[in-house]
Amino acid sequence: MSRRLSARLLTACLVLALGSGTAVAAGPAPGSPSGVTGQSRVPDPYCYDEPSRPDADLSDLKAGFTSSNWMRTLQAMYKRRWPSGEALAIAQANDRYWDQFVDKRSFDGFAESMMVAIHEETHMWDLDPSRTDWDVHIAAWINGGQQALAVPLHGGFPRKEILPLIKDRLSSSMDDIYLRDSTQGSYRLQGVLAEQNAGLTGLPSVTVLQEFIKGVGASNARDIAATNLRYLLLYLRVAKDKHPAYWAQIKAEPKLRDLVLTQFLRTAYWLEKSAPYTGKLGSKDADKITATNYAPENIAVLEEFTGRKVRLDAQKNCTA
Repeated sequence: MSRRLSARLLTACLVLALGSGTAVAAGPAPGSPSGVTGQSRVPDPYCYDEPSRPDADLSDLKAGFTSSNWMRTLQAMYKRRWPSGEALAIAQANDRYWDQFVDKRSFDGFAESMMVAIHEETHMWDLDPSRTDWDVHIAAWINGGQQALAVPLHGGFPRKEILPLIKDRLSSSMDDIYLRDSTQGSYRLQGVLAEQNAGLTGLPSVTVLQEFIKGVGASNARDIAATNLRYLLLYLRVAKDKHPAYWAQIKAEPKLRDLVLTQFLRTAYWLEKSAPYTGKLGSKDADKITATNYAPENIAVLEEFTGRKVRLDAQKNCTA
């Protein structure tokens, strides 16, 4: 599967999740954690991290894998390597769409399919109508102990308006889908944040399973995370420069400011964790896109919006 085809599959699945008037199936939501964005403001200074053990032994799970025990295997492998993945799988265990995203033919194929599966199940959790009111407020599964709830959006403007700020072709395949497409390009801040969160959750899902990935099913995981952060930063720049009234509205929302900060630091955290697997989990373009994300004008708008300084040294997952 090419990167372009992989991106188109993700788009098709997102359309399934967002279908007009369609309720999104979801399992029971977890109990409210102590780290819910908006209930307790993100501290300062703050470093994003989360538990993972990518070297935990999975040999017994691989040996015992069958097409009928895949959900049990999914929860068990993430319990050992990435507890946030286990928590999401438990929360979404009853979702009828899992079968569309999971490869059950072999354990290696199963592991590789997790980028799409976890990406899409993040959409399913985030966009459940009990949590999200389209263009009004959004939810975001961040990790097993932290979820953003009822984050105000105030509508916004079509995300295609950020296209003039993209001066390279590093993200062209995604730009064609999410910005140039007549439907996708019309999505507003809701679409930017939903896609950013799902792509960012898909990255750790395969980072912790990288030794089992033999094909190209997860080959753009890092690119997706870097590109969606690019879209978010550019959206903020266009909001400030072209839509000052809207900029003032969203800048006055502490939950939204905290979510943007967390997602920026979280992207830095998982791009660093996945960096050794460039080529398997992403192209070299992911690092080039990341470099543009740290351009002075992008850092300036991030810091103005969030009210926090971020570190630009080796600890990019931290505030200053």
